[in-house]
Amino acid sequence: MTSTPRRVLAVVPARGGSKGVPGKNLAEVGGVPLVARAVRACLAAPTVTDVVVSTDSPAVAATARAAGAAVVPRPAALSGDTATSESALLHALDSFEELHGTEVHVLLLVQCTSPFLEPADVESVAAAVATGAADSALTVAPFHGFLWRAQAPDGTGTGVNHDKATRPRRQDRPQDLLETGAAYAMDAAGFRAARHRFFGRTLPVRTDPARVLEIDDPHDLARARALAPLLDARPVPARHPLPARHPLPELPELPALPEPLARSVPTEGHRS
Repeated sequence: MTSTPRRVLAVVPARGGSKGVPGKNLAEVGGVPLVARAVRACLAAPTVTDVVVSTDSPAVAATARAAGAAVVPRPAALSGDTATSESALLHALDSFEELHGTEVHVLLLVQCTSPFLEPADVESVAAAVATGAADSALTVAPFHGFLWRAQAPDGTGTGVNHDKATRPRRQDRPQDLLETGAAYAMDAAGFRAARHRFFGRTLPVRTDPARVLEIDDPHDLARARALAPLLDARPVPARHPLPARHPLPELPELPALPEPLARSVPTEGHRS
C-alpha cells in the first residue's frame, strides 16, 4: 500500500500596485523581474510540488507564467494596501484545492521583496514542516546589533534587546535571530485553523545574512541592483527560463599601448 504524496504549495503574493516602489514586483534585479526570481527559487526547491502567484495584475500574471508558475487571480477585496498576506494566502490555498480537487499538506509564503532568496532557503523551511519537524517555519539570519527604541516625549531612547548600562562582548551575548521576511512554511490544516503564519512549534531556519535584503523603497531596489553582480554569481536554476533577451554586442579588444607609452605607465610600488 503506497502513501499519498504530500502536496507542498508555494504561494508568491504579487500585487500590481505598490506605494513605496511603483510596479515593484516587476522591477528587475540582475535582469530578472522580482516575481520571476521568487518563482524560480520555489521551482528549484525539491520538496515544493506546486508554485502559484497570487496577483491582481495581468502584467504580473504574464511574467509569473513565463517563469513557470500558475496564477491565482486575486479579487479586488484582497488587493488593497490594507489586505494581509494571510488573507491572500488563504484565498490562494482554497482556490488551488478547489481547482485541482486535491488537498494541500504544506503551504509556503514566499515574498518577491527578498531578491536574493536561494532555493536552499525555500527547501529548508518546506522540509522542516513536510517532515514533521515543525508546524511552522521561517527564514532568519543571525543578528548581533543593539536595538534601541525612542519612547519618551523628549526623544530619549531605551535599549530593546540589551541593558544600556552594560556593554557585553558579542560572544558573551545571547544569539538574536532576525526574521528575513523571505520565506515561511506552515502545516496547511494548522494555518487554516490559526489564520496566521506562526502557530504550534515554530522553527527558525538560518540563512546567509549577506543575502538578507528586503525591497521596500527605491533605495533598497538600487542596493539590490548594485549587489546582484556579486550575489548572483551562482545563478538560480529555472525549470522554465524566461524568454531570451537580445544579446549585447561584444566589445572590441583594446589596442596595445605604443612601446614608449607602455614604458611610462607606473607599475605596482611606483604610483604617482
